[in-house]
Amino acid sequence: MKRNMRLEEHRIEQEPFYMPLGPEVKLAEAAYITGLPILLKGPTGCGKTRFMQYMAWKLDRPLITVSCHDDLSTSDLVGRYLIRAGEAVWTDGPLTLAVRSGAICYLDEIVEARKDTTVVIHPLADDRRELPIEKRGELLVAPPEFMLAVSYNPGYQSVIKDLKPSTRQRFVALAFDYPGADAEAEIVARESGISDSLARSLVKLAAMTRGLKDSGLPEGASTRLLIQAGKLMENGIDVRTACNNAVTEALTDDRELLQAIDEMVSSVF
Repeated sequence: MKRNMRLEEHRIEQEPFYMPLGPEVKLAEAAYITGLPILLKGPTGCGKTRFMQYMAWKLDRPLITVSCHDDLSTSDLVGRYLIRAGEAVWTDGPLTLAVRSGAICYLDEIVEARKDTTVVIHPLADDRRELPIEKRGELLVAPPEFMLAVSYNPGYQSVIKDLKPSTRQRFVALAFDYPGADAEAEIVARESGISDSLARSLVKLAAMTRGLKDSGLPEGASTRLLIQAGKLMENGIDVRTACNNAVTEALTDDRELLQAIDEMVSSVF
């Protein structure tokens, strides 16, 4: 009963807004039916997490999301013994909970996790679909309803932080990018509530910032940042202030780049 209660917290009851930009929904459905894991790759804020929320709703499965980081250990994913009332009690980690319950486990920014941690997903991501729990001497076999999904941002790839071929070749890879101008404006307007014309202006600003990569800006304004700026505007914040706080200051601390983006804002608005 306790496990079921934990699982219900991860159910998505209402359909999240997601605009398909290609065959990604059909591919993910086919991967789910055939028991294949999926790899989402694309820039920050382009819709990877929203896509997973949409798929969880569409497939009617709970979605357990793990934000990966440098200190993420195998125990953080699989589980550990905790002392309760003087006794050592086993507590499932999010990956184990997902496998036991037939949920979708989404490991966000998988390359941020330690290499020795990501190895634990290998037997889950091939035809074995198994999760060994060494501390308990237990071997879990994933039910058909279980799905493994991971994501990463190729823009931050490096020799140190990259997926090993032995990991990435286990996955069906879905490439994501920012939508075209018309689609992105529709998404921004729909999600923030601002007018179509204002949304188009924000998209124009984003396109300009994305051209600053050669000037030292790792990534330009994401669709997520545009939606956040739009929400501020919709709630009474003037355009320039909203752009400054939701876009410009969120992108960089470099004075020259801040000035360049501020000039872009001035030219668009």
